[in-house]
Amino acid sequence: MNAKSMGLGLCFLTAMAAGTSAQTIYPLNRAEILSGSKFDFKVEFPGAPAQGAVKVTINGQDPATVLGGQIQFVEKEDGLGHSALKINGVSLAGPGEYVVEATVGDRRVSVKWEVYAASERKAKNVILFVGDGLSVAHRTAARVMSKGIVEGKYNGDLAMDDMPNMALVSTSGTDSIVTDSANAMSAYTTGHKTCVNALGVYCSLAKSSLDHPKVETIGEIAKRRGLAVGVVTNSEVEDATPAGMVAHTRRRADFNDIVKMYFDVKPDVIMGGGSPNFLAKSTNGSKRTDEEDYLKKFQDAGYALVTTNAEMKAAAGKSETTKLLGLFNTGNVDGALDRMFLKKGTVDKFPDQPDLTDNIRAALDILSKNQNGFVLMVESARIDKYSHSLDAERAIFDTIMMDNAVRIAKEFAAKQNDTLVITVADHAHPVSIIGSYDDDRPGQTPREKLGTYAESKFPNYPAPNADGYPASVDVSRRFGFAFGAYPDYCMNGKPWLDGENVPAVAGATPSTFVANEKNCTRPGSVRVTGNIPFDANSGIHSADDVILTAMGPGAEAFRGRIDNTRVFRIMATALGLSAK
Repeated sequence: MNAKSMGLGLCFLTAMAAGTSAQTIYPLNRAEILSGSKFDFKVEFPGAPAQGAVKVTINGQDPATVLGGQIQFVEKEDGLGHSALKINGVSLAGPGEYVVEATVGDRRVSVKWEVYAASERKAKNVILFVGDGLSVAHRTAARVMSKGIVEGKYNGDLAMDDMPNMALVSTSGTDSIVTDSANAMSAYTTGHKTCVNALGVYCSLAKSSLDHPKVETIGEIAKRRGLAVGVVTNSEVEDATPAGMVAHTRRRADFNDIVKMYFDVKPDVIMGGGSPNFLAKSTNGSKRTDEEDYLKKFQDAGYALVTTNAEMKAAAGKSETTKLLGLFNTGNVDGALDRMFLKKGTVDKFPDQPDLTDNIRAALDILSKNQNGFVLMVESARIDKYSHSLDAERAIFDTIMMDNAVRIAKEFAAKQNDTLVITVADHAHPVSIIGSYDDDRPGQTPREKLGTYAESKFPNYPAPNADGYPASVDVSRRFGFAFGAYPDYCMNGKPWLDGENVPAVAGATPSTFVANEKNCTRPGSVRVTGNIPFDANSGIHSADDVILTAMGPGAEAFRGRIDNTRVFRIMATALGLSAK
């Protein structure tokens, strides 16, 4: 991804500017900006002109007059071939349309912003569930497995199904039609689209990943307004989706900086994996490059530090606990299938990891102590990670786990009718249920075992337990769960009982991947020729719209097809987050 091409290609050009030599204005054209929210204003001028050669106006006025703050002008920013005009940390109080023009010589660029108010509060709390990579097939499979289906009718609905409001959400970013979790989550938490790998910033020409124009996150805004904030995930807490609540970086892999950003914002509840980036460099197992001990910093700031499910429950049950940092794994928390049934992954090293249902109960106990309300983000991260590894059963079990957490949130919301509950994916995977694999069909290969249309018999998973999980996924009739984008790999249509699937491994040629030969020796396995670039070692995302369902005050705004940035706007509006 080329940041310059992204910015220039998406600016709204007027007059005589040629597309590849024109100025770039941030925020970009058609930005929707919450009144009172903070952002960095920046204009980049190609050719590195001097300050006296450029002119910038907002609604015909000097930008410093409209935005406040002090203009910085840098010729040849970072030694590159452009100049930059910047005003950092500004806001716009007055709703309406703003036209920004930037002129140098005979080149003029214009963008329009909409500033909107959100001052009439409808909801006390917002709970945002993000099923990372959650696609229609995941939901369908989870419904079949956890509720059952007889003669084509389900025996019940998922908690996320049974909500009165629904919308299709489009997820493309500023630079590409298919996005990643960073860009997509940033749209939910800031109301601004950006590019792949970016969190809470617009992607400019700046060299440093921390030097791009920032836009305030809902976590930061809520804290400024006196609300509590919670971030719950079963990934590393520094990973893109949870980090989107607090982070401002062009590079989602800046884990050490993201931990600092967590500390700067100080969400009241932080739960997930990823402890090594909290440890001082000299500490065994640390991944930091400095001697900052963030475990101590958080504890000194009043946080209860917990590392097991039992510790978390005990801390949450104490009336004095108002801040909690839970780090339950050095990496990602193990998924439901491994933790509860197969005991694979890192379960032997971390035997008391919490379920998302345990997390959300603890988070709600703590956050609800704040009389001003709260914003809670809960991510079921491994739906995406298991879909990347072409591991259907694990992805489906984690969809069921997410739904169980949604049910708990709905029960909480029902008590006062003051909580907006939203379930949505950040992006889709190209996955579908195309039939069922049936061991009783003749032949040995998955293609022979797959029944389609009239032969796609219902799966015979055992009846689910009280939490919606069947005791076994290794049954004779299973989902024909198809992945639409994949590297070279081997498969036999059966679940991966020995641990998460590793579809491809490094090839002899650098930056290429080939089928994992270990998988090719399983009985009935066939080789599948990949359909994605050779440098990909796993499945990839798709640009498909994703389903959003919602209930509670403000949920009526979710309808039809919306851009992902609109989710932020509806949450901010429901909470009345405009400046007083």
